[in-house]
Amino acid sequence: MLREISIRDFAIIEQVNITFDNGFHVLTGETGAGKSILFDALSLVTGGRGSTDFIRHHAKKAMVEALFELREGHPARTVLSELGLEAEDDHLLIRREISISGKSTCRINGQMVTLAMLKQVGTHLVEIHGQHEHQKLLQVEEHIKWLDAFGGSRLKRRLQAYRRIYQEYRDIVKQLERIDADEKEVSRRIDMLTFQRDEIAAARLETGEDEMLEQEHGRLAHAERLMQNAADSYEALYGENRGAESINRAVRDLEEIVPYDESLSGVLELIQSAYYQVEEAARQLGRYRDGLEFDPTRLAQVEERLRLVDDLKRKYGETVDEILAYGRSVEEELEKLEHRDERKAELEEKRDQLITQLTEQAEELRTLRRTAAAELERLVELQLSDLNMKGTRFSVAFHPAGTLDFTPHGIDQVEFLISPNPGEPLRPLVKIASGGELSRIMLAMQSIFSKVEGAADTLIFDEVDTGVSGRAAQAIAEKIARLARNCQVLCVTHLPQVACMADVHFQIFKETVGESTRTRVKLLTEAGRTMELARMLGGVEVTDTTKNHALEMLRLAEQTKKAI
Repeated sequence: MLREISIRDFAIIEQVNITFDNGFHVLTGETGAGKSILFDALSLVTGGRGSTDFIRHHAKKAMVEALFELREGHPARTVLSELGLEAEDDHLLIRREISISGKSTCRINGQMVTLAMLKQVGTHLVEIHGQHEHQKLLQVEEHIKWLDAFGGSRLKRRLQAYRRIYQEYRDIVKQLERIDADEKEVSRRIDMLTFQRDEIAAARLETGEDEMLEQEHGRLAHAERLMQNAADSYEALYGENRGAESINRAVRDLEEIVPYDESLSGVLELIQSAYYQVEEAARQLGRYRDGLEFDPTRLAQVEERLRLVDDLKRKYGETVDEILAYGRSVEEELEKLEHRDERKAELEEKRDQLITQLTEQAEELRTLRRTAAAELERLVELQLSDLNMKGTRFSVAFHPAGTLDFTPHGIDQVEFLISPNPGEPLRPLVKIASGGELSRIMLAMQSIFSKVEGAADTLIFDEVDTGVSGRAAQAIAEKIARLARNCQVLCVTHLPQVACMADVHFQIFKETVGESTRTRVKLLTEAGRTMELARMLGGVEVTDTTKNHALEMLRLAEQTKKAI
């Protein structure tokens, strides 16, 4: 869970350092003080979208650093291991910076990682719920994802097996669609490929031929100079009174005196070796010189061949090897196009086999989903009853998408239905739920999903109590407090009924120094909580009546939390 967060030059936050405990934390303050900005920063450090708009005015970069404590078996540990990272002493330090140039850097325990890697880890660290998440409840296509997440590991494994077959099925469908494309286009394609195949085949290219031709062209084009220089070199080595003869004379002179001074024997051996090497070099130069001839006919043939190769390179590849590889790919495509009827029959047979497998997998998925749906319905109704929505009916409806209408999720279309009042029929959640009802339904769902395997240890609620008051607000407060017994909860709220139930209370406020405005965070004492609750109850002016009311709320909240 989250232990510390440090924020610098982020939006209107100049510098803030906050330490978190276990349990239920609330953040309160005047509208516009920057409460939600803290959660924006936390979203950023766990892989959320970055923007230079986050950088404080006149600053060069924004920085957010968060320290998490990972329990044994935490799902983030598995992800870290897969990425080649580790938690140090059960702690994870994440740092994210955004520079004014737009560059974003991410580090986990000091090691640079990509944003994609950070997202993989961050998904398992915190879950942030706000008005955006409320909107997900209003998106019917999201409902099946909620149900599948609730279905647990067995449903997850079945869905993975289905998707492997589904991907193969989609690949074959795409191949069939290409085969069934406009016959005129296919004919044009065959004509073009046939021309390319024949042009490459007619050239009779050989692997590495272009390099050999370049070398031969170099010899033929400079034959006269090669012959002249080779002859001059040969003469220098083997001509009269030249290299070899001079060295040989030195050998003879030393041979006469070595018997009188053995120390010269080493020098003699070196010169003898040099003589043999020069002699051999001269012989090779002689053979090379004698083998050279100027052949203008062959030069013309090589130049013509090079022009042909260059023309093919412009069309099919940068080297002869690439041209030949392209030619093979053309042959393969032509083979498929010219025998597309046989290929089509094979693909159709494979498609039909996959449809049978997909249907079986999809039916098993539906069975598992219906079982999960029945349990989800029961639990949501229990949770809603706790949230002052007693008598509300919640249902997961299955609308078949059709036997052959396969989707990445199967053949089911799932939609959440609700009847807020006894006697009313079930109707789509997206059409009848009010803002306050959505807040409570979301909290009910989260209370259930917090116990699902792989859920994050830190839950964040950004004004999820919007649109509620009175008994409903009290019910939400008690539900969040109960939820906080099993995980860490951070909540931005404007409701004193919610704030009084917190274990830890932070006040967020703006401070203006000169022409600069910045957000500050203060951990409230009991006296500070009383004043803040009184402000929330009575507005700007705090009276003895509102203070006494705040004290009474805190006293009753403590009793309620002990009962929980």
